[in-house]
Amino acid sequence: MEHFSKVYSAELEGIEAKLIEVETDINVGLHSFTIVGLADKALNEAKERVNAALKNSNIKPPNRENRRITVNLAPADIKKAGSQYDLAIAMGYLLATKQIKEFETADKLFIGELSLDGKARSIKGALAIARLAKELHIAKVFIPVENAQEAAIVSGVDVIPITDMVTLIDHLEGRVLIEPYPLTKLEWDTARYSTDISEIKGQMNAKRALMIAAAGGHNLLMSGSPGAGKTMLAQALVSILPPLVVDEAMEVMQIYSAAGIANSDVLAMTRPFRAPHHSASPASVIGGGANPRPGEISLAHRGVLFLDELPEFRRDLLESLRQPLENGDVCVARAKSVLKFPARFTLVAAMNPCPCGYYGDEEKTCQCGAHEIARYQRKLSGPLLDRIDIQIKVPRVKIEELSKEKESDESDAVREQVLNARLIQARRFTDIIPRIYTNAEMPSKLADKVVQLDDAGKQFVKRMLEKSFISARGYYRMLKTARTIADLEGSDKVTNNHLSEAFQYRIREI
Repeated sequence: MEHFSKVYSAELEGIEAKLIEVETDINVGLHSFTIVGLADKALNEAKERVNAALKNSNIKPPNRENRRITVNLAPADIKKAGSQYDLAIAMGYLLATKQIKEFETADKLFIGELSLDGKARSIKGALAIARLAKELHIAKVFIPVENAQEAAIVSGVDVIPITDMVTLIDHLEGRVLIEPYPLTKLEWDTARYSTDISEIKGQMNAKRALMIAAAGGHNLLMSGSPGAGKTMLAQALVSILPPLVVDEAMEVMQIYSAAGIANSDVLAMTRPFRAPHHSASPASVIGGGANPRPGEISLAHRGVLFLDELPEFRRDLLESLRQPLENGDVCVARAKSVLKFPARFTLVAAMNPCPCGYYGDEEKTCQCGAHEIARYQRKLSGPLLDRIDIQIKVPRVKIEELSKEKESDESDAVREQVLNARLIQARRFTDIIPRIYTNAEMPSKLADKVVQLDDAGKQFVKRMLEKSFISARGYYRMLKTARTIADLEGSDKVTNNHLSEAFQYRIREI
């Protein structure tokens, strides 16, 4: 056993990290360097990177020895992908060949890619790996310096930033110690958002709908002529959302970390805003790929997913949104595994009422025929529209409105109302169901209990339902919207006024 070593690394599965044992055996025989344990091509190339990195760090590399080197990545039933095992393989080899002092490996996690000159390169999933280390009571995580700020979000774990193999060896042998990276503090940066709701002239009905959507996490569909301001309204929505709570922020950052997004986009308490183009593929929006990664709907988790020109998106892509809109997650199935990515987002969609965009416009005549208009509108299925709580028409803004001065304190007032409504909902659900923050997330079975209509309210709803067809799902979504409207007013009870306003948002007029 004198030519055997074991160190620890990690593999990213979806957005979660799994502990991987890196076992190295040095034996007599013809020279070979073999990596086993369900490794992909990028990982099998690690032997060339490790060999060059060790040689250029003035360490005796494997290709100078007439020995058989076997590296096993356990457990073998987990597929290993990527280049993040380079550092662990190099350390395992150094321990097995006695080129470094022996040290305790059970309390250390090694993760990082090596360049040919021995420098450490950044990897994906640093936050998930640090959280795994904390969960397993692993005291130290050795990670490339580019990933240290992200990993240091997790308290209770020493994050050791690594620049190259030489400094790592000096640290482990006690010659020059590397100080752990200081704990990273999260910040709320409203400057990230380019559009403020106070910059929008007129559109009072649309602003009201935005406030309700922001307060309760409700999905929103806006229909109107080109230039009416639908895109600007969608961009303004995210500016009135409250900052992420700590649990939400950790979820969002872990998704971005797994996707390899830059740290500047990760280390913030601000809610994400994603706006994929209508030509995007289903895999890029929903998630997946050969090595499954989060899609746009997961990158919009706890934030806003904006789909402009909604009917122009592929039909199969739009239908794929139905499960995430209902459950708050998406399952990506592969031959040997099923990965689940969080996808609890607020959908904001915009569309023109017809192909030319001017059907129903007061100032410009529509050039489309009745058949063209009907075919265009049929691109959106009933089940998808049934999952959109608020459906409004956005009219063209009058010239008189455009010339008015903006109200500088409008955004602060709206943001305060939204925040107060969110706090009411947080208190409501804390003791009922953990990790639910908005009325839109509330299961339908709780809607009757939370809304608690009186006899007059029940009669009012009955009269509304008799005059228009609304599905069972639409009925409960209307109750949730009414509950949000009542929360915005600070009302304990849902009245007929709240119900009627929620009901009008279910009537789609294009």
